[in-house]
Amino acid sequence: MAVLNLMFLLFVISSTKAATVPECNVVPIAQWSGSESNRKIDLPKPVNLVIIQHTVSQECYTDEDCERIANGIRNYLMEFLNYDDIGQSFLIGGNGKVYEGAGWRVGAHTRGYNERSIGLSFMGDFRDKLPTPQALQAAQDFLNCAVYKNHLGMNYSLVGHQQVAFTLSPGAALQNLIQSWPHWVKDASQV
Repeated sequence: MAVLNLMFLLFVISSTKAATVPECNVVPIAQWSGSESNRKIDLPKPVNLVIIQHTVSQECYTDEDCERIANGIRNYLMEFLNYDDIGQSFLIGGNGKVYEGAGWRVGAHTRGYNERSIGLSFMGDFRDKLPTPQALQAAQDFLNCAVYKNHLGMNYSLVGHQQVAFTLSPGAALQNLIQSWPHWVKDASQV
C-alpha cells in the first residue's frame, strides 16, 4: 500500500511539474502580459512556413526589459491599430527567451500568410547588426523543439519577412544570416 501511495504521489508531482513547464521554453503570454491572448483560431498543424521578422523597437537584454517591450508592442497594436491582440506569433528577446504572442493561433504578422505561418520576431532593429547570440540560439532551439513537438513540419520553409511583404524586416544583417539557416528558401512563391 505504501508503494502505491508513493507511486501516486510521484505521478502527481511529475504531472504538476510538467503542467507548469512552458512548452519549448516559451514564456506564456499570460505570464509576461498578465492576460490571456484574444486570438482564438488555431493554426493547422504542422505549420510549414516560418517568417523571420524584427520589431524595430528597442532591444532588450533582461527579463524585465523584454516584458516591458513586448507589452509595449501588444498595447500599441491593440490600442492604436485596433488589432484584436499582438500580431506576431512569437517574440525573441536579447535575453535568449522566446515570448508567446499569438502563439500557434492565427496572428496578424504578414498579410496573406497569417493563416498558414508563424511570425518569429526578434525584438530590436537588425538592419545593421545581428541579435545577441542568446537570441539567435533561442530561435534555433525553439524551431527544433517545434519540429519535435510536431507544431512545425519536418520540412518547413523559412523566409525573411521582406521575401513575402514590402518591408525591410527582418533587417539586412538578420536577413543575410538566416539565408544560411536550414530550411531557408530563396523563392518564397513556391511555399
